[in-house]
Amino acid sequence: MGRLDGKVFVLSAAGQGIGKAVALIAAKEGAKVIATDINAQTLKELEGIPGIQTQVLDVLKKEDVENFAKSIDHIDILFNCAGFVHNGTLLECDEKSWDFSFNLNVKSVYTMCSNFVPKFIAQGTGGSVINMASVVSSIKAAPNRFVYGATKAAVIGLTKALAIDFVSHKIRFNSVCPGTVDTPSLHDRVSAQADPQKALQDFISRQRLGRLATADEIAYLVVYLASDESGFVTGQEFIIDGGWSM
Repeated sequence: MGRLDGKVFVLSAAGQGIGKAVALIAAKEGAKVIATDINAQTLKELEGIPGIQTQVLDVLKKEDVENFAKSIDHIDILFNCAGFVHNGTLLECDEKSWDFSFNLNVKSVYTMCSNFVPKFIAQGTGGSVINMASVVSSIKAAPNRFVYGATKAAVIGLTKALAIDFVSHKIRFNSVCPGTVDTPSLHDRVSAQADPQKALQDFISRQRLGRLATADEIAYLVVYLASDESGFVTGQEFIIDGGWSM
């Protein structure tokens, strides 16, 4: 038996990186995974995998999220993974960048939870909601992560507020706070730097274990929080950063 046997697991940003790793591992653990992403092309890599069904979804579009939620008959686990890393200080963060970062990193969590939490409550069987935060948040600062850090601090606060408000319904809310993870999005950011090799080494050197995290390592933490093994865990932020925040 898998750790998630029979559970319906809905997640966003499943097309690559951490989201993809979570979808694959959750399916192997017996979950019925409903994997969504805005990118239909990357989502195709999950098509045909046992236990996974895919759905193109833009979490910034309220009506699309509402219609998607209505199409789900039952849910046990929700993983809000969609996000964006803005590079820059206050001086490089114009209002458009601020709004986009908060809309994708924070408001999308609000929108997904607004549509799925009532479903959890109506089912009356509890559930687990996992939100993607970051160690760069209220936990620690990093250079050139002004608006990103602000959004992820907001995710941690939002998660705690949800946890206390809905604990009586046995719905658990936790956030995952990674350090730097070896994902396609990281390599895109590295490639955009003037000296990509130095940029990659800088990312690695700030992890005290001397390497980047793998997407699977983050995914296994998410699966733990999704499973009944974490049944007494709610309202917490889980740091998985290779010692960066020590």
